[in-house]
Amino acid sequence: MFRRGPVAIVFAVACVLVGCVADETEPAASADDGGAVDGTSLAVRAVVGGLDGPTQFAVGPDGTWFVAQLSGGENDEAGSVVPVDPATGVVGEAVRTGLDKPTGVAVFDGRLWVQERRRLTVSTLDGSEVEVVVDDMAFNGRSSGSLSVDVVDGGERLLFATTGSLRSRIEPPASPTLSSGVLWAVGPDGAVEPVGSGFKNAYAQVRASDGTLWTVEIADGVYDGEVALDEVVAVAEGADHGWPHCVDDNRPVAEFDGTAERCADVPGSLIVFDRGATPTSIVESPWQPGELLVALWNAGEVVSVPADGGAVATLLDSVERPQQLVVDDGRLYLIDFGNGEILELSAGA
Repeated sequence: MFRRGPVAIVFAVACVLVGCVADETEPAASADDGGAVDGTSLAVRAVVGGLDGPTQFAVGPDGTWFVAQLSGGENDEAGSVVPVDPATGVVGEAVRTGLDKPTGVAVFDGRLWVQERRRLTVSTLDGSEVEVVVDDMAFNGRSSGSLSVDVVDGGERLLFATTGSLRSRIEPPASPTLSSGVLWAVGPDGAVEPVGSGFKNAYAQVRASDGTLWTVEIADGVYDGEVALDEVVAVAEGADHGWPHCVDDNRPVAEFDGTAERCADVPGSLIVFDRGATPTSIVESPWQPGELLVALWNAGEVVSVPADGGAVATLLDSVERPQQLVVDDGRLYLIDFGNGEILELSAGA
């Protein structure tokens, strides 16, 4: 069981009672330089621009990037998925349109998957033959998070979350796949199975090189009069991860029957981020195995979190709304939501 490491820098309170994902913001300035990677300089350059509220991108079998974007206000139901040539930065014509706040996109089993506010759909890569996999799912009132392709036991599965709604968590719906606060997996056969429960918003996951499955948790809200803290936690498959009975690093919540004894059996936090930092992405560093990189959307930072519980370091703090991190062919990319760009981050000499 992982215990909490050092608490990260305290950030300003924002979006406490609702999810802090994909707010409409003023455009942020492009990043030119960042922090450091083990003392080396971090070079940052824009490789794709002109996007409209990008949230996540996935790499196709031929190297094409598929970018999900809001294409307007977050509640306009005008979202889209556009193909991008990473070599030239050219954005193609949308293959999916009219999406309700698409916060997740993945290429899995040779098809294109999209996570919207309350449904998961799949289509061919050209956007045709759309099928609804899960509809009317429980969510936190804002959005449902990203999609993660996970490799386990030699095979692949797709991870998505039904985010935390207190009412549907306490009074579960009739359909198990609509249950609140659950991390799910979809296999190549299309079957949907629970991976773990007790998450307010398990927004993104990564399978590290040592086999650990990590998730970020956006645990917004006030419990017993205290603001809940966002966290990074190792997923214990089949386990209840505590919410809403336990929040933060296993803090019991009396108003939801949380006790010290009950919370002692809940997987603990590797790290917590104080007051609305809003972790929206997590990857393993392409430069340092065992180092987790986390995008803090509301804090405006990318931080390095050692998987062994060491001290947290700021990697980049010059992007106002860092949305998603992607490691592709040994390179690290970052979606700058506010400026509509995809940035490449590289360690210099």
